[in-house]
Amino acid sequence: MASLLRLQALFSLRLATPRRLPSHLRCAAAVASPLPRRLPAAASNGSPEQRASETDLESGLYLVATPIGNLEDITLRALRVLKCAHVILSEDTRHSGKLLQHYNIKTPLLSFHKFNEREREPIILKRLHEGEAIAVISDAGTPGISDPGMELARLCATEKIPVIPIPGPSAAIAALSASGLPTEEFTFVGFLPRHGRSRKARLEVSAREAVTQIFYVPPHGIHQFLLDAASSFGDSRYRSCVIAREITKLHEEFWRGTLGEANEAFATRQPKGEITILIDGNSISIDETPSDDFLEHELRELMAKGHALSTAVKLVAEATSAKKKDVYALALRVFGK
Repeated sequence: MASLLRLQALFSLRLATPRRLPSHLRCAAAVASPLPRRLPAAASNGSPEQRASETDLESGLYLVATPIGNLEDITLRALRVLKCAHVILSEDTRHSGKLLQHYNIKTPLLSFHKFNEREREPIILKRLHEGEAIAVISDAGTPGISDPGMELARLCATEKIPVIPIPGPSAAIAALSASGLPTEEFTFVGFLPRHGRSRKARLEVSAREAVTQIFYVPPHGIHQFLLDAASSFGDSRYRSCVIAREITKLHEEFWRGTLGEANEAFATRQPKGEITILIDGNSISIDETPSDDFLEHELRELMAKGHALSTAVKLVAEATSAKKKDVYALALRVFGK
């Protein structure tokens, strides 16, 4: 009788002791815990993609986009990946630590920035080959887009290691969507070269393009950028531009006008925060035949900037549908030899 009572007691104890969740469910549970509502039971019978999201991460490099300002802009998938990864590569661990703390994410951080990425890459590749899931984040936005991560993604692709994008915020796309400028086609230039001559050369390439141009500009460099852009694009063309500042943050601002007006508006103003500048494309399509007046105007502007006649002719011919020999003949008639 005593033996039977002991067996009953042991059986009752086992029923009362909570069972440890399998590893793949522990990760999913950790992500779900901060959410205010539980998913309905019917959601568990969803698509294969939905069911796969409840398991541990497969080995690979995860490029995780993080908020560019408002912390609410992070996705549920990004939170799950950051919680479940073996390690998070971070551009600035102190900055990223605030984001992880806000969402109660305990995954270890490892610094990964332009000054140490070459040193870190062999270690990271070794861990990936050993089967780890590694997440990469930048200070804000999408890794690899004017931020560390591009070279590491290239190396992983070369070595057949899965590279998985976790899409989300991007200052360039957010600014473009709200700019009011054409969005069918655009060129993302990012940060210009630091060297003055290289910077102006890149702006002159953008000035000839027919699609919206997108630049990242540090706040301390906005005055020089606008001066160089007005010189390269020509504010006399009334080229429209949009200056997007502090997107998704408390002091978000979209300034709209021409490059000439922008130079006047910001001549005595020193804005703070992250800045994205968008400039409308060249209104003369390369499929249209430009008038002689337009070609003469373009030649004059290029020569006023110090270009030789032959160079100006070459640049105008490349930027329009006009034949080089016709542009050269016009230049000889107007400017002589």
